[in-house]
Amino acid sequence: MCLGVLLAQLDSMVVNLALKRIGADLQASVSGLQWVLDAYNLAYASLLLTGGTLGDLYGRRRIFAAGTAIIILGTIVCGLAPNSTILIAGRALTGVGAALVIPSSLAILAVTYTNANDRAQALGIWASCNGLALAIGPTVGGLLIDRAGWRSIFLLTIPVALVTFAMALWAVPESAHPEGRRLDLPGQALAMIGLGALAFAAIEGSHWGWTTAPIIAGFCTFALLAPVFIAIERRTEGPLVPMGLFRYRTFVAALAVAGLMTFGMYGMLFLMPIYFQAARGASAFLAGIELLPNSLAFLAVSNLSGWLAVRLGARLVMAAGMALMGVGLLVLAALPPDAPYAAIAAGLSIIGVGLGLNTGPVNSVAVASVSSARSGTASGLVNTARMIGATLGIAVLGAIFAAYTGQSPGDAAAVTHGLRMALPVGAAGELLGALLAAGFIRRGALQGGGPAE
Repeated sequence: MCLGVLLAQLDSMVVNLALKRIGADLQASVSGLQWVLDAYNLAYASLLLTGGTLGDLYGRRRIFAAGTAIIILGTIVCGLAPNSTILIAGRALTGVGAALVIPSSLAILAVTYTNANDRAQALGIWASCNGLALAIGPTVGGLLIDRAGWRSIFLLTIPVALVTFAMALWAVPESAHPEGRRLDLPGQALAMIGLGALAFAAIEGSHWGWTTAPIIAGFCTFALLAPVFIAIERRTEGPLVPMGLFRYRTFVAALAVAGLMTFGMYGMLFLMPIYFQAARGASAFLAGIELLPNSLAFLAVSNLSGWLAVRLGARLVMAAGMALMGVGLLVLAALPPDAPYAAIAAGLSIIGVGLGLNTGPVNSVAVASVSSARSGTASGLVNTARMIGATLGIAVLGAIFAAYTGQSPGDAAAVTHGLRMALPVGAAGELLGALLAAGFIRRGALQGGGPAE
């Protein structure tokens, strides 16, 4: 299970460093590079809840193994892609696999370890693999890109994926819980079409023109499908998204904070490697090293966030975390072109501290704010909100960046200017999240006993 989550998360972390090389090799525009990241995020976000349902219906080991096999196939497609279109398709396929692997792995651990202490320890180790991916991805990935080319980051993960697949079949007991579960195919289809249309319009707007028919159609499609989705989910038995959960103010606030958290964070992770390599002349490996203050600060603080939330209250910790992320993004945006690296590292560290403070409490608050029968659904919705925020962050901040640098950024001054214009928008999202946390997360939100439905 740990190998599975490491594969899914490492893939997402490493590709950021390869974007400049991919753009040069495959003649991909900025919007094309945004799709390389967001194809994965979109597939992951829109299928995550269905992935958990499939595991309950047809067996969690079976779905975990199927997801791993899809990741292997998607990784092969990415590693051999002759053009950006095939690469984007491979990334989408990998996102589908991750949407099956992540919820299945969590459920497998929950049912395998029946002792509460053992289960807590196992889930803690599983969760730490997310931080491990954040730490080793930029360093190992950057070294591979410099020494063996960008395709190596995909192809060299295949042996690990094959081991994961084999171990799943050999070592994992099968489990399922189909009672009361069913697939919501209409809701799933509407979610994929609506999110895809919104991402298309946001990513391609600066490329096609914001007033062109396809872009307007994309925004209108999302605006029309959103209320249709809500109406269908209200009437569906076993809906993809139980609308009753949105009666709870704290739960809704936690979802909003989760989405805004990744909005600025993933937008920054998309832009900073391009800035390091195009504006400051760093290699992929050096760019990965230069990103390390962010991940190291996150790892150092995230282990303390639960303790701090209990002592100080989740509302204060979440608001402080989001505010720090906003401040860190503003620090990066305000730096002059010749800023010393120490100043950049300070901004990245502030963002990492804020992310570390917020990540654990936002999940805990969401789960504690609903009834225990809905805790699994609440957790899935938080992760979905995170990935939707990531998708939109890359789309929106990337579009602003491209508006000032063009679709083929090469001029150092233009790249720096584009970064300075995009990052404050990400900061505004984080600061809005801080206000929402301060105003709508209830006192004692971690005490559990959410409202009964």
